[in-house]
Amino acid sequence: MRGSVGALLWRGVLAALLVCFVGVLPWLAHTDPALTVLKARDMERAATPEVLDAVRRQLGLGDGPLALLGEWLGGLPRGDAGRSWLSGEPVLPVVGQALGVSLLLTGVALGVAVVTAGLVCARTLRHGARRRLSGRRAGGTGTAVLAALPEFLTASVLATVVGVHLGWLPALGWYGPQWTVLPALALGLPAGAVLGRLLDDLLPGAFAEPWATAAAARGLGGWRIARMALRRCVPALLPNAGLFVVGLTGGAVAVERVFDIPGLGRTTLQAALAQDLPVLQAGTLALLLLGAAATALAHLAARLLTGPAPRDGAVPPLHRRPRTARGSLPVAYGVLLLAVVALGLPRDPLALDTAERLRAPSVSHPFGTDALGRDVLARVAHGALDTLLPAVGVSAVALACGVLLGLLPRVSGPLVDTVNAVPPVLGALLVTAVAGRGASTPALAVAVVAWAPLAAHTSALLRQERAALHITATRAFGAGPLYLLRRELLPAVLPPVLRHALLRLPGVALALASLTFLGLGAQPPSPEWGLLLAENQPYAERAPWAVLAPAAVLALLGALAVSAAGGRRTARRASRAVRPALTPPPAPAPAPVAARPPS
Repeated sequence: MRGSVGALLWRGVLAALLVCFVGVLPWLAHTDPALTVLKARDMERAATPEVLDAVRRQLGLGDGPLALLGEWLGGLPRGDAGRSWLSGEPVLPVVGQALGVSLLLTGVALGVAVVTAGLVCARTLRHGARRRLSGRRAGGTGTAVLAALPEFLTASVLATVVGVHLGWLPALGWYGPQWTVLPALALGLPAGAVLGRLLDDLLPGAFAEPWATAAAARGLGGWRIARMALRRCVPALLPNAGLFVVGLTGGAVAVERVFDIPGLGRTTLQAALAQDLPVLQAGTLALLLLGAAATALAHLAARLLTGPAPRDGAVPPLHRRPRTARGSLPVAYGVLLLAVVALGLPRDPLALDTAERLRAPSVSHPFGTDALGRDVLARVAHGALDTLLPAVGVSAVALACGVLLGLLPRVSGPLVDTVNAVPPVLGALLVTAVAGRGASTPALAVAVVAWAPLAAHTSALLRQERAALHITATRAFGAGPLYLLRRELLPAVLPPVLRHALLRLPGVALALASLTFLGLGAQPPSPEWGLLLAENQPYAERAPWAVLAPAAVLALLGALAVSAAGGRRTARRASRAVRPALTPPPAPAPAPVAARPPS
């Protein structure tokens, strides 16, 4: 009870700090809020000192940020979040309407993600139901390609092809349920691919547990055993599923921009760019409350699915022995990626030739040319360093921070919920306000939020592993916390979390690309892959190769990351699950005789 109250207080403190930080954002960025608001209201109006003074008096900026923040917080208990600095309308109806739009879109996207995750792990479920998992190779190439597709690129392709050319579904606006299909597909397909891959990674361990063997020996049907294996694995994924809910709601800024959807992410971004503090603060608070609700529901669902087993120390571990790495696919993908970079590096990525603009792929230009006649292959190759090195560095930092903070769930749990409630775009704006605009700002902004899913995954696996029977037996032999952490817990938790980090490597590259796509990252004429997608996206209909080239390389990066972490499935025998309990660790004092297992 005391721990729950402490965690609740910790969540409240973090949420209050974030809202207060947002409230003083313009002053931290050393910008004039009056000038920003004036330009957002009327770009043509001259910013004379008299006009700026009038705006300051109207908004009450002369009282300082703390007075404005206190006034805004004081109105919340009365249901008053202030009025928009731009439109003068009450904030709560605007944010409430945007939240309703985002929740509807998130619900449909989650449905798409669940179906996609089911398709990803269907092969493993089928083989597991037939008891044929041993020696089967793990899938992942198609999943990696699907997860590596940029959401904004998928949205652009769906809007152009399905919405405009084929006319099957509406592409722009938000006027009814049929307008949710295309954006939900753009959001749900990559999320479902990631969740499906994580679930596919856990299922072989569930099928190899003694209960599955006993159920098959009793004559239970294979698909019934498969449903039980799903129930066994889902609790370990629910924390990440809760993170996806908030990420789909607040992080769908690029998709909402492509489809012209008035969602919460887009509303919050517009408020941040225009420094409309009342709307920005209310939107951030809504995201925080949504994150807290999603996390609470995820923990409640996990507790209902697992029952009293974790409390009684009767949960067998889901991890299995490391899989034998596949040597052919990672090498093939790596050689192909290196070949693209090697062929393009000798070419000039900045050479302009307007006579060759938007040329189709040919011998002289294997990837075609862009709108300025520049060689796309050269720009893709030279942009590899600008894209891959920050992505690898951010992924390594996120993995280290995620594992370390995941080992402290009481501290990291509320912190994960708070960090995940911040869309990457808003995080980039906050980081820019503190660190200033620079080449490293996007990487720093993504690193601030990239560790959260890994920490949640680490905590979930650690919670289940600590409840395993062999941990209880090993502790009874006199093993201390450090021994358990070093010899039992970390070897069980690190392999799946490392595979998760590799699976998210393309996602980190996409997050950097998304910031560039929204104008918050690299600037022209940099050949960074996200900037290539942003520059060539308006010409996707006339010159699809200019967009498909960087998208294909991103998909190749995802296939390389997943295949490098994959391998041949090895079913873990039941005897291995109890072997640690039969091998006492070295202890300074002998364990009591009564605690020793019979020989």
